[in-house]
Amino acid sequence: MRGYEINKDDYLKRLARIEGQVRGLQRMITEDKYCIDVLTQVNAVSAALKGVAVGLLDEHVRHCVREATEAGDHQTADEMVTEATKAIERLVRS
Repeated sequence: MRGYEINKDDYLKRLARIEGQVRGLQRMITEDKYCIDVLTQVNAVSAALKGVAVGLLDEHVRHCVREATEAGDHQTADEMVTEATKAIERLVRS
């Protein structure tokens, strides 16, 4: 079971909402809306995606890493922490 399985429906709803926001952005461009208004919505979509990413990282650490640690598999837990750290680095750079 993946760490996000418990909140899978919530993630799917959030992603569907983000998908709608992206379609709204396409419509704004099609309708030649004011640049700053489009950029404001781009920022909102980016923030929403980052929110999903942070939630997934949190679930990864709380479920996957903890499970490996509790099972005594410290090598796997260390590898998972390294993966999470790299994911955080990518998120921070974006």
